Amino acid sequence: MAQATMTFPADFLWGTATSAHQVEGQNTNSDWWAWEQQQGRIMEGHQSGLACDWWANAEADLDLMVEMGTNAHRLSLSWDRIEPEPSVFDNAALDRYRQILQGMVDRGIEPMVTLHHFSNPLWLVEKGDFNSGVVTDYFQRYTNKVVSALGDLVAKWITINEPMVYVFLRYLDNKFPSPSENGYLGARTAVRNLLRCHAVAYHTIKESYPRAPVSVAKSMQIFEAPPGGSTLDRWWAGQISRIFNHSWMQSMVTGKLQPLFGGGRIPQLADSFDFIGINYYTRHYVTFPPRNGFLTYDWGPEAQVSDGNYGEVYPYGLYRIIRQVLRYKKPIYVTENGLPDREDRLRPAFIMDHLRQIWHAISFCYPVMGYYHWTLVDNFEWERGWTQRFGLVALDPQTQERVWRPSAHLYREICRSFSISSEMAERYAPAMVDVMFPGTAPKAKPPDL
Repeated sequence: MAQATMTFPADFLWGTATSAHQVEGQNTNSDWWAWEQQQGRIMEGHQSGLACDWWANAEADLDLMVEMGTNAHRLSLSWDRIEPEPSVFDNAALDRYRQILQGMVDRGIEPMVTLHHFSNPLWLVEKGDFNSGVVTDYFQRYTNKVVSALGDLVAKWITINEPMVYVFLRYLDNKFPSPSENGYLGARTAVRNLLRCHAVAYHTIKESYPRAPVSVAKSMQIFEAPPGGSTLDRWWAGQISRIFNHSWMQSMVTGKLQPLFGGGRIPQLADSFDFIGINYYTRHYVTFPPRNGFLTYDWGPEAQVSDGNYGEVYPYGLYRIIRQVLRYKKPIYVTENGLPDREDRLRPAFIMDHLRQIWHAISFCYPVMGYYHWTLVDNFEWERGWTQRFGLVALDPQTQERVWRPSAHLYREICRSFSISSEMAERYAPAMVDVMFPGTAPKAKPPDL
């Protein structure tokens, strides 16, 4: 077959992404740990336990990153480890994070650090967590401590991971540890306080490291009416997209809170982000009036759906999201992208096709600067426990044995060569050859006459 190649820029960041509670193990001071102990909260009664054993042995997975050829990694910190009690900071925990970050730097892996990724200290929950006005001061103090201890090793910062997902699942859907004040009013208060926390964290980081890029990791999904949907369905899809994808972003642009968030203004919030962090996974069909909550999962017969009906595989949606966020005129990083796929039946094609969408965007000079695959090694997937496996590398949580899936070998070839070739597609996902490289597949031999 004719060889064809998609080549990425020489400064492109090839990464993976993790979060603290999902990989560290034994995060016993976290609200998630307490939630796991309650019957019926986690699928099949699973618990995080040792998770991926990062607290004791993160360096083994840092070596995996080197072997895989990545040059960047996004990780988060456990607030509950760093500040186990109000105003009591654990210097040993900060020292351990410094060891991990230094290990990344020494291996040529650029750290992107997330301050808050879904989990909270138990003492903060007792004080009302993000429903309480005191959280802003606590978050600023926590950020200041982290920046003082670790800031010289951090290349890029994420203040809050997926704030709208956090609020929806915690205050409205109750799949995450739920505070007593939930429902719409609790959710609105939480969003306002999360925005304040982001703003104070942004400026706290900038005071010490003015050139360090800071942003949020914003979940961005495609919402649209199902095929043949009504005018009302299309209107409703537009409203959900505006609320979920862009209301938070617009508040960060102007400092003005959207009416959904109760209005008003946070002066420090205006222009408080230096890049766009996109967490993209899937497309959702929505109908009006809503059923199944806000979203409708009526995939067509041709749709590829990942394990546990997690979502439709829809790579073109990533390109559409990149186009949407061009309005913010900032560099773009895909800070999460992946799927649960224990047997690795979809992941090789998933990776190549999503990277093809990024390559297509870059070819139009759209400023996409890096890609962080979710995730490196199978980890504890929140309320889904160990039932869904997102890792390039398979993990047995009992023995901690790691086994490379075929997609890990593919990602290594891509990261090391800064390219995707038709030959890679032929080996890892033959059905993708004609999709990604039209005209390169070998032609059928004509019959003998």
